[in-house]
Amino acid sequence: MAKCYDQYCPVAHALDLVGERWSLLIVRELLEDGALRYSDLHARLDGCGTNILAARLKSLEQGGVIRRRRLDPPAASWVYELTEYGAGLREVLHVLAHWGARSLRPPDLTDLEPGWLHGALRIALPSASSERRLEFRIGEEIASVVDDVIVEGSIEDPDAIVTGDPPGLYRLMVDRDINAVSIEGRSDAIRAMLAALPAVQSEPVATPS
Repeated sequence: MAKCYDQYCPVAHALDLVGERWSLLIVRELLEDGALRYSDLHARLDGCGTNILAARLKSLEQGGVIRRRRLDPPAASWVYELTEYGAGLREVLHVLAHWGARSLRPPDLTDLEPGWLHGALRIALPSASSERRLEFRIGEEIASVVDDVIVEGSIEDPDAIVTGDPPGLYRLMVDRDINAVSIEGRSDAIRAMLAALPAVQSEPVATPS
């Protein structure tokens, strides 16, 4: 059984549920792609041993964060998916991702796998308070945002099209540098997107060793 903090504190309780290594990354994968089989999760979480993955899935299921469900025939395989309670971690991961990005270097091509843009937008953007139709063409990837839904490829009649490379997208999302990318269409739609992101924090100061 996983260790717990044994404190009556919501932060400690949250860490009891999802604070173990790999737990939040499992949640990240389920947020990005919905229901996944055990084999899918194991393939995506490079470095996570089968015994660790099984233990984390069991713990998350016991905590009400995920559920295990059998698909209808002809698939008839078991998948894991977030519960409504678990899906609430989207906003948590959104803020955590922006906090972590402040001390993370911009990406290069060796950091990214095919299809990365869809997941990056899913984590980077908060829930929409109004309608939005945005298209992103970053390097060889294309993904779009329709209100709260992230879709692969282009969409019809986007409010704005953002074009650039991965480092440019990083500077747009992290530094709010609108000049790091090219914008076609309504730039105010991109400014509204940026205004909804967490406040920019100063970069961490390294402590001399």
